[in-house]
Amino acid sequence: MSDELVMIDSVPGMVEGELLRGLLQSQGIGVMLSHESAGTAIGLTAGPLGTVELWVRSDQAEQARRVLEQYRSGEPGAED
Repeated sequence: MSDELVMIDSVPGMVEGELLRGLLQSQGIGVMLSHESAGTAIGLTAGPLGTVELWVRSDQAEQARRVLEQYRSGEPGAED
């Protein structure tokens, strides 16, 4: 098991970040969200201050990307 974290995606805003974290966690993938706290404090969801990065362990990155790809394409299986 690797402790190295890799960023697998970035999304506009905490709502989408939390939604995707829940999706990935439901598949057994640990996720850390990273964001600029100033954006949250003033309610930005666009631009650099509103961006939320999704980070996972490097050994789960491929699986996480696959889950996100399936989710975004509407393929069955991502929610199982």
